[in-house]
Amino acid sequence: MATALQILRHLAQAPLRLLLWRGPLARLASSMALAEQVRQLFESTVRAMLPGPLLQRALSLDPDTGQLKVRDRSFQLQQNLYLVGFGKAVLGMAAAAEELLGQHLVQGVISVPKGIRAAMECAGKQEMLLKPHSRIQVFEGAEGNLPDRDALRAALAIRQLAEGLTADDLLLVLISGGGSALLPAPIPPVTLEEKQTLTKLLAARGATIQELNTIRKALSQLKGGGLAQAAYPAQVVSLILSDVVGDPVEVIASGPTVASVHNVQDCLYILNRYGLRASLPRSVKTVLAQADSDPHRPHTCGHVLNVIIGSNALALAEAQKQAEALGYRAVVLSTAIQGDVKSVAQFYGLLARVAGARLTQHGAGASVKEDEQLQELVAQLQLPDLQLKGALEAVELWLGHRPEKQHGAT
Repeated sequence: MATALQILRHLAQAPLRLLLWRGPLARLASSMALAEQVRQLFESTVRAMLPGPLLQRALSLDPDTGQLKVRDRSFQLQQNLYLVGFGKAVLGMAAAAEELLGQHLVQGVISVPKGIRAAMECAGKQEMLLKPHSRIQVFEGAEGNLPDRDALRAALAIRQLAEGLTADDLLLVLISGGGSALLPAPIPPVTLEEKQTLTKLLAARGATIQELNTIRKALSQLKGGGLAQAAYPAQVVSLILSDVVGDPVEVIASGPTVASVHNVQDCLYILNRYGLRASLPRSVKTVLAQADSDPHRPHTCGHVLNVIIGSNALALAEAQKQAEALGYRAVVLSTAIQGDVKSVAQFYGLLARVAGARLTQHGAGASVKEDEQLQELVAQLQLPDLQLKGALEAVELWLGHRPEKQHGAT
């Protein structure tokens, strides 16, 4: 989505007819200002990714039979449904879930950012708020997106609910971005402060999100499949709003309902790599030493259904659909734009200039140097699904539909 907006902004000076197919849809689109179209495109995509629509697409309930359907799986509800959640979008997700599930929901506990309820009320977003007399208990914490004592209390309440379930119960887990900070439950004797300090040191030395989560999971009671293990033998359904490129369920919120594939040796390798092994607190060394002999590890999660209900890829697919409805030839450039922000910004700027040059009278050969710079930057960023060739070919195709070309003009 960001890619589309960046390119459209830089191409806004070009005649709109160069960007559209000719025909009824194109004529309809050309009657709108470009800025208005971009705003409409953005807003419609955001609406499609709001918690309410996402939950309604993922869940369906038959009120007569009490059958809850999640994608192609069905679950019988008989006063056996419980809910937990953690993440920045979870308040709205929980509100939508309780609206749908009604009296079937027995109890719930969610961990959400500090101040979010007041912010939603102030913004008039009533649909994002739980109703009075809700069966869901709300904890606010992780101020500044950092684990704190309030988030720890929420995590322990979530664990207590999960551990009280039986084989007849169903646990609905709502997960979104920010979930890791809102679900801190270090394995004793590791303290919350010790775990925070280690995470900050790793991040400051350049550790990737995957490396950070490997360490977090090894020191956590609930991450890395720990929540799923706590809920066993209950059935667990996780509805996940992804904030990670590629949607790896084991990385989002540190994978509380996904069995960890990492072991102690992976953790020691990461700690050695960043020069932190020798200075580890005694408590961390104790937990890592005990991990290999823990009879409960590795966790298995055969009783869990993990479902991605929202992601960057799904948002881009919606944006593409909306753009095509306006008459555009829409190309998703990439679902995995990531890297150093300076390099990514340079990539967008070069792409806009190269695409703009191909819309000029001199055509594709107008900027060989910038073409070469763009290819070098693409190689540097290593974007796995980049559709650069398709995007530039679409620009040239639009160029071929120019009235000047059709009448033989140079």
